[in-house]
Formats: sequence, C-alpha cells, structure tokens
Amino acid sequence: MKIQIINGPNINLLGKREPSIYGAVSFEDYLKELKDRYPEVEIDYYQSNVEGEMINKIHEIGFCYDGIILNAGAYTHTSIALQDALRAVTTPAIEVHISNVHQREEFRHKSMISCACRGVICGFGLDSYRLALEAFLSSRNN
Repeated sequence: MKIQIINGPNINLLGKREPSIYGAVSFEDYLKELKDRYPEVEIDYYQSNVEGEMINKIHEIGFCYDGIILNAGAYTHTSIALQDALRAVTTPAIEVHISNVHQREEFRHKSMISCACRGVICGFGLDSYRLALEAFLSSRNN
C-alpha cells in the first residue's frame, strides 16, 4: 500500500507554532514514528505553503497511490482549486486536521475540500494521521 501525506501551509512549523493547539512534536518526528509503526505501508510525505504546488503533487500521485492523507491547513477553508484537483484524480483522499476545527474560529467550520474526500478526521492531534491511515488499511481489507 502506498499512501501520500500532503500537508499545507504552516505545518512545517509544527513543534514550534502554537504548541497549545498543535503540540510540541515536529511532523518529521511524528512521521518517523508512523513509518516505524506501519513498515508494510509506503508512506511518502510532502509539505508546501503554496497552493499550486499542493495541486501539482495531487496530480502527480493521484492515479498511482492507494490514498492521500491531506491536511490542507488554511487552504481547507478557501480552495476550490484543491477540491477540483481531488475530484480530477482517482486516488481517494481523507481530510485531516490536528485540532478540532469546529471548536475554533467560525471561518474554520467550513471546508471547501470535504465534499471531495472519502472522510474527515479532526481533533485527535497528530494521531489524526494514524486514524486516516487505519481507515485506508481497513477499507483495503474489506
């Protein structure tokens, strides 16, 4: 199984950025733990603060991977272009968020990409990524 994690703007600052919301662990450290826990899964990682680069990555892997785990950051709430990119490819996506966006500012309650995703996982910290991976593994076994 091949899974592509795509993180959007400011996720590169995890561990430093607002640790009370996002925690004190960098994504690179968490990714190592995730790969160690699931050695049978090829997990690739991509992060960009640029919407168009995220779209290019979706296009690049969107016909040959088993799943996309997407944390689009603030683009979640604004990007119809990301929604269109997800709809244009055959690889299913799961939207993830580290925080529970529904407990935060009102503008974070609306996602422009959820309708193009298999599901949404939010509010479980970095464990949201593991839960998304488990969902892909479970669907493959059914």
